[in-house]
Amino acid sequence: MRITVIAGGVGGARFVRGVREHIRRSAEDHTVEVVVNTGDDWWLAGLRIWPDHDSILYTLAGQNDEERGWGRRGESERVSAELRTWGVTPEWFTLGDLDLGTHIARTAWLRAGKTPTEVAGRLGARWDLGVTLHPATDDEIDTHIVTPDGERLHFQEWWTRHRARLPVARFEQQGIDEARPAAAALAAIAAADVILIAPSNPVVSIGPVLQIPGFRDALAAASAPIVGVSPIIGGAAVRGMAEACLAVIGVDADAGAVARHYGARGAGGVLDGWLVGEEDAPAVPGVESAGIVARAVPLWMRDADTSAALAADAVTLARTVADLG
Repeated sequence: MRITVIAGGVGGARFVRGVREHIRRSAEDHTVEVVVNTGDDWWLAGLRIWPDHDSILYTLAGQNDEERGWGRRGESERVSAELRTWGVTPEWFTLGDLDLGTHIARTAWLRAGKTPTEVAGRLGARWDLGVTLHPATDDEIDTHIVTPDGERLHFQEWWTRHRARLPVARFEQQGIDEARPAAAALAAIAAADVILIAPSNPVVSIGPVLQIPGFRDALAAASAPIVGVSPIIGGAAVRGMAEACLAVIGVDADAGAVARHYGARGAGGVLDGWLVGEEDAPAVPGVESAGIVARAVPLWMRDADTSAALAADAVTLARTVADLG
């Protein structure tokens, strides 16, 4: 079985790790490819930063800082402190020294003419990840926020410095209209037996991927069932500040509302199936009335066992959807 996951952020990283754990425990021969959000990417101090990609990379490599939820474990920050002293980086964004090594290597390869897809392959080859990571696009689609008075900020400043508290009129992906899905990402979608949408932020982690021209068409044409996992449990985001992002686009922080936001594939959306938490079981009938097969299962990824069980539930629902035809 070929499993393709669309993911971004810490929730996406932990879900992908759960998928990997599930296939390692399975007697079946599975491969996993991950289409990674690039909307959070940005330039800082002349370096290309890939927050979502690196969260997944470090998590799968066992190099992530579990306590902070981002960056490398065992980090030092001497270089970052020196950069702040020179006024090159802002006080509100810290880059660890090991993390900087990744950014420098990536930027050097990009400057040498390698595509983001090629660079992701080089970065992933360092560790035995058990999965293959593909940027959703090789084009730059950095996310900005626009305030009600017209001020523009990069998403990272709004998210990290302002903790998503600054009022937002809308999100914009710079250059999105001219962007195209990366060829490797499209191939992963077309060849998949199962497509899973991770419990990532629907607006700024999954949203930018779906907004890349041609990406929704690829999902619509895919022969594989598409199953999503709710990032909202009991009316609250599992991690991060997804509620603030959902409010901007007028979607309630509710598992059923997020499913309807994605929409049923049969009605022009992207979902065939949707997993909600046991706490949100009452939402299942409403989701199914929208044309999406839904199940209530344990969603909390507390350890390897619960994460693998969630991945198994997602694959099982995909098989159910396929059987329903």
